[in-house]
Amino acid sequence: MVIAKDDGGVEVYPLKQWLRQNPDHLPAGMDGTRNTSHQLRAALRQAGWTMQEAPDEIRMIFPGHAARIDVVDEVLGGADEPVRDDGDEGIPYFSLEYQLRDFLASNLPSIDFGGRKLRVYVDPTGRDGVEYSTAVGPIDILAVDETGAFFVFELKRAQSSDRALGQIARYMGWVKQTIGRDMDVSGIIVSKSVSRNLKYGRTVIPNVYLFEYAVSFSVTPAHDIDLA
Repeated sequence: MVIAKDDGGVEVYPLKQWLRQNPDHLPAGMDGTRNTSHQLRAALRQAGWTMQEAPDEIRMIFPGHAARIDVVDEVLGGADEPVRDDGDEGIPYFSLEYQLRDFLASNLPSIDFGGRKLRVYVDPTGRDGVEYSTAVGPIDILAVDETGAFFVFELKRAQSSDRALGQIARYMGWVKQTIGRDMDVSGIIVSKSVSRNLKYGRTVIPNVYLFEYAVSFSVTPAHDIDLA
């Protein structure tokens, strides 16, 4: 929970703890203990709070304080653009960006990215391409295909804004000028939903590919004993 102050600072509190201490701000029908964080965030957005994505946290910004996003970014560090209410709160997605990153890195060879067979890059020192450190920031996942061509992944656990194009272009440029000097370098942006602005931006950067992910979960009965 983020509350911007008139003196240029911000106050930050754990979501459930703040709601239990300020029950007047609980949306109707919600409980600060029994409801999940995802349910509470969705209800708060309906009540006028702004949700902002950062790599390792989700910020709920007090109603009326969204106009001071620049203050929040300056104090807490930059984040994605505020997430709009697109009506799909019921669709499950990863709670934190590193969960999406780790899942993709662990399952990369079995995921179809437009017919490409990819694997996580490992450099000559044995360092793998997960959170690959560069002079322009860490790459979420750096992968290669069977020909050795590089693929730079930029991950957004929720919605991707067109800001992601600038990020991935920076990483792709670093790879092309250093370890991938003689190889093709492409970019892959993966998020739960891709904004219309990002789709327009991508039309002039043809070596960047956009993908949306979906999370599913199922259970099967396992209580019977197999006597065979």
